[in-house]
Amino acid sequence: MTQIDIASVSLAKPLEEIADELGRSFAEYGFAVVRDHGIPQDLIDKADALSKAFFALPDDVKRSYKLEGGGGARGYTPFGTEKAKDANIFDLKEFWHVGRELPEGHDLAEFMAPNIWPAEVDGFEPTFSALYSAFETAGGRVLEAIALHLGLDRGYFAPTVEDGNSVMRLLHYPPLSPDAPEGAIRAAAHGDINTITLLLGAEEAGLELLTKAGEWHAVEAEEGALVINVGDMLERLTAGKLVSTTHRVVNPRGARAQNSRYSMPFFLHFRPDFMIEPLADCAAEEGADVQPAISSHDFLMQRLREINLA
Repeated sequence: MTQIDIASVSLAKPLEEIADELGRSFAEYGFAVVRDHGIPQDLIDKADALSKAFFALPDDVKRSYKLEGGGGARGYTPFGTEKAKDANIFDLKEFWHVGRELPEGHDLAEFMAPNIWPAEVDGFEPTFSALYSAFETAGGRVLEAIALHLGLDRGYFAPTVEDGNSVMRLLHYPPLSPDAPEGAIRAAAHGDINTITLLLGAEEAGLELLTKAGEWHAVEAEEGALVINVGDMLERLTAGKLVSTTHRVVNPRGARAQNSRYSMPFFLHFRPDFMIEPLADCAAEEGADVQPAISSHDFLMQRLREINLA
């Protein structure tokens, strides 16, 4: 099997020094690892503890936070609901979504429902509100580096994601049960819909990406680092220059199968009214994949229908 060279960079460095290394990795693998991302470790630890506390609640309590007709955009999504595009079997996971809070009367309020918060877990709302903001700040810095790599103004992405429909997901993959459906895995092969994804918790083995050569490779990250990957929206904007790579979370083997796996991805989105239209320089490159313009919201809804969430 060929070796892969996913970038691992420090976000504390000047962005000009890391932009092309990140860009190379996103163009080849769609993934990179980011250290020194600025999300405080004590906040991560507290969020981790509260996430575990929520998922340990009785099933009927958790299910009381499932919002019918919301497409899973807020609150709880039970085990065995989401399935990858074109998959026949549901993923072996349950999750909770925290989204953006918009003031009443905001132009984009129709696209973003208010958050709901579990009353049974003390400190849940302030902790995850703070983590959402910290993710957004780190994501903004990664987008600045991407803009520099693409030869754009450093601040190009700021207005495209301002008040964007970003979602933070608290994920729990329970211990594998002997009666799991044949062929089911924790998260089947899929690409992310959004602009970029920032993932906490990837140091636990299981995350794999599919290379252009058609080989599955483990994505490895040191403790506390963020794994970043390109989503379909950014691939479309760059006419395929930066790739949204198929990835999955495979089942652990042996004794590890009896352990839960927890992680927290932050799906950073463009504003719902942002038109995803290929960047001129990217569209002019040989082999560019130029797709027609579409609003970020219409693209999201199209994809949510494909994965059983809308």
